[in-house]
Amino acid sequence: MLIRQARNFSKAYAAPLSSSLKTLFPSPADVVPGVAADVADVTGADDLVYTEPPVSSTVKPTMESSLLQPGVVIYDGVCHLCHGGVKWVIRADKYRKIKFCCLQSQAAEPYLRLCGLDREDVLRRFLFVEGPGLYHQASTAALKVLSHLPLPYSALSSLLIIPRPLRDAVYDYIAKQRYHWFGKSEDCLVLKEKELLERFIDRDEMLGRS
Repeated sequence: MLIRQARNFSKAYAAPLSSSLKTLFPSPADVVPGVAADVADVTGADDLVYTEPPVSSTVKPTMESSLLQPGVVIYDGVCHLCHGGVKWVIRADKYRKIKFCCLQSQAAEPYLRLCGLDREDVLRRFLFVEGPGLYHQASTAALKVLSHLPLPYSALSSLLIIPRPLRDAVYDYIAKQRYHWFGKSEDCLVLKEKELLERFIDRDEMLGRS
């Protein structure tokens, strides 16, 4: 009795099962030439794109940054207060770690795109591109710049322990009043002090404008 039922089960399900197995595991004769190669080309390790998550919560990067220089400050080049800060950093930065770029130059545009910012954003809060995936603005940018300077200036970066909203509130207030308190130039102030341009990534552009 059991043997008869087993034979009936085999006849009823053997053909569908065989068809399913052929679909899942085709024989070499059933494979269309070139298909396997095409799949291999698509899934090759060299063709995969890996997106690194941003490691800074200040600014979200939107494009690859490998071709751009690290340690670049993008600032309002016509602001007397901002220019004075840049000159102070240049004097303090004896190891020449920090570079600069006027916001008003064309050289600033790749950095703005990289960080998903426009010029108005950086007019309100200057930008420090610390490295790949590391972009900061406002008070955090200022303290991160200080962290790259030698002692005793780098010790001031310990102020990062102050909550950012409090730090940025002070920064924003001064930034809004900077033209009124310190004045504004018609063009980038570094053009009047060309000896500083060796530290600027937009040096050639600035020289062409002078």
